[in-house]
Amino acid sequence: MRYPVLLSVARCLWARPAVAPARRHLSCRSPPLEELFSRGGPLRSFLERQAASESQLQVRGPELVAAAKRLSEKEQELQETEHLLHDENEDLRKLAENEIISCQKEIAQLKHQIILLLVPAEETDENDLILEVTAGVGGQEAMLFTSEMFDMYQQYAAFKRWHFETLEYFPSEIGGLRHASASIGGSEAYRHLKFEGGVHRVQRVPRTEKQGRIHTSTMTVAILPQPTEINLVINSKELRIDTKRASGAGGQHVNTTDSAVRIVHLPTGVVSECQQERSQLKNKEMAMKKLRAKLYSMYLEEETNKRYHARKIQVGSKGRSEKIRTYNFPQNRVTDHRINKSLHDLETFMQGEYLLDELVQSLKDYADYESLIEIISKKL
Repeated sequence: MRYPVLLSVARCLWARPAVAPARRHLSCRSPPLEELFSRGGPLRSFLERQAASESQLQVRGPELVAAAKRLSEKEQELQETEHLLHDENEDLRKLAENEIISCQKEIAQLKHQIILLLVPAEETDENDLILEVTAGVGGQEAMLFTSEMFDMYQQYAAFKRWHFETLEYFPSEIGGLRHASASIGGSEAYRHLKFEGGVHRVQRVPRTEKQGRIHTSTMTVAILPQPTEINLVINSKELRIDTKRASGAGGQHVNTTDSAVRIVHLPTGVVSECQQERSQLKNKEMAMKKLRAKLYSMYLEEETNKRYHARKIQVGSKGRSEKIRTYNFPQNRVTDHRINKSLHDLETFMQGEYLLDELVQSLKDYADYESLIEIISKKL
């Protein structure tokens, strides 16, 4: 019990204006967010103004002010404690090191809390989703890459312990993939994957290339939030449901039973098909799930475009036509062009585990950063 008291006394002795600010330890993963939280930064100034006008704050105002006040206190405590790292007493130095780790952890939690209080959650963040992958420019090489991308997202779903169900799968002749879709469900699945929609470009020497030349191919990812029954109601009278015999690879039932299902939403002309299962009933259920996701995405499109029109990170169909990421195999590098972030070790990245999760987190951080900038600018 003696050393915590000594630490508290020592901090008081050191608590005086410093000639230069003490070296800060990292407490936020995103550099742009850290800049916003810096002394004199726009977010810090915004929080100070909010604290000065508590009577005008909204429902979460008091909670926000309390978190901001606690953040300032912990940062001051961290600065004072860092001076003790140079103390002659070894036990006091060790105690200060432990105290600094504790302060840094709480500071990071407080910053995260402030972001959650300021940045409104998207209506669809908790939703399940439909993933669609489609081969683009590049022939068979584009199809091979599309297959690898589909596998990567399936492995990422397993990494996040989400449910993954293939809805349709159209392979190419040499093991590639023309088009596929899947239903993904789990905790904040859409919140994590909503920024994956867009054109993904691959640069490498294809298997079919005999002269060793590097080719550039593309594939497209679409992420559609899956609506709940409350979000979207479809009138059965507005649907035309056709059945036909399945085509392509699939076993003995192909071209022998009318198992394939095609659903048309008459008011919009949106079409959804499924022939993945032997059962016509199961195919109808899957086609309906895809149709609901497409219609819900259309319903959200206008609001989404308004919200994201000025941002680097796009959600929805606007982002699907934009090249968002390059996978450069000769240089062993993947680069996301929206946030200008590169990661190395492509083989590990394509396994759909911690490296992909790191990039997903960086995209979420940058989206939060842009949201905070919008909120602050509106309050100025």
